[in-house]
Amino acid sequence: MNPHSQNEHLQQQLRAIVDAARERRAEDVVVLDLTDVSSTLEYFVICTATAGLQLNAVQENIREKAQEADLPRPTVEGPSERWLLLAFGGSIVVHIMTREAREYYDLEGLWSDARVLEFPEQTPNRTV
Repeated sequence: MNPHSQNEHLQQQLRAIVDAARERRAEDVVVLDLTDVSSTLEYFVICTATAGLQLNAVQENIREKAQEADLPRPTVEGPSERWLLLAFGGSIVVHIMTREAREYYDLEGLWSDARVLEFPEQTPNRTV
């Protein structure tokens, strides 16, 4: 796969994860491009969910949509009531966190040198 189509494929995979998180009402979905600031990490997707059921619903939907987007099965760290981490190979790591955990660990602050990638919310196509 040439670098351009590989990048396009990765963007589609990130989009699938972002959309899956939003479908389950995750808030403040942020994608960080760590390729210029880390030798081992590539992309973080960070989102906020309430503990327990919503955290689980977000995680299950992301896993399902990621599989449809040809991502490998994730390894799961946690799960805790506050933070769940899904690692898709070495390229994409998803952090689903409660608001308290997100403020406490401040991953965006920790990785403030990373580039934030924009994935605007998609509105469903409406025909008039």
